[in-house]
Amino acid sequence: MSRPYADVGRTGQKHRTLEALVAAARQLVASGATPTVDEAALVAGVARSTAYRYFPGQRELLAAAHPETARTSMLPDNPPEDVAERLDAVVREFTGMIIETEAQQRTMLRLSLEPADGQERGLPLRQGRAIAWIAEALAPLQPELSDAEIRRLVLAIRSAIGIESLVWLTDVGGLSRDAAIASMRWTANALLNQALTQGPPPAG
Repeated sequence: MSRPYADVGRTGQKHRTLEALVAAARQLVASGATPTVDEAALVAGVARSTAYRYFPGQRELLAAAHPETARTSMLPDNPPEDVAERLDAVVREFTGMIIETEAQQRTMLRLSLEPADGQERGLPLRQGRAIAWIAEALAPLQPELSDAEIRRLVLAIRSAIGIESLVWLTDVGGLSRDAAIASMRWTANALLNQALTQGPPPAG
């Protein structure tokens, strides 16, 4: 299997170039644009031919520019053992990241929903990273719930947090961002309590 261009040869310089292209793409996305590789290269001060070695097309560029791409976990160092505390820690960190990158998140949400030439864009912008983070928080439930039951609970929690929920709570519901985060934390905790006392979401 061939290695990515940035991981071969002068890796230090290549990774700096890669980071510059990603930063330029994120800057453009934050402004509401849908950057092409050419546009990101211009902002980053990178030659077009060089930029295409890192990103063959817009699809790959936008995927790399997504604010959630670099995160592998939302739990703190030495995470708590209590599942409710673990979940709240993840929700607080996740919603905090959403607020910090709200402009990019809103643009990415729009891009993921807009059709292109009568077909779905298929951009890898919504790859379920938050699902893995929530599942990690709920790992202590494994003796009590099956993997399938935990999965259904994870999906229920994910449906109540994130940029989609923030947009609805602030733009439609009229809440402040602090109130919206508090609402999402409350909902996540309520769903967990419901699963523990009444059972997980139904499978059907």
